[in-house]
Amino acid sequence: MPTDIFGILILVVSSVITFTVARRLSRGWREKRRQEDEAKRRAGESRQARRARERREQRAK
Repeated sequence: MPTDIFGILILVVSSVITFTVARRLSRGWREKRRQEDEAKRRAGESRQARRARERREQRAK
């Protein structure tokens, strides 16, 4: 009986650790992808659109 409880405890702890690590990695990957998409979008902007965006960003600061 004690080995069953110990096995379940190990399963629960390892599941929590796995979930936590996967969640942190996923956040990093999503942030990196978002930055790449933003860079691609900005590369396609016209000069006028780029200057307008820069003015909006300066006003927001």
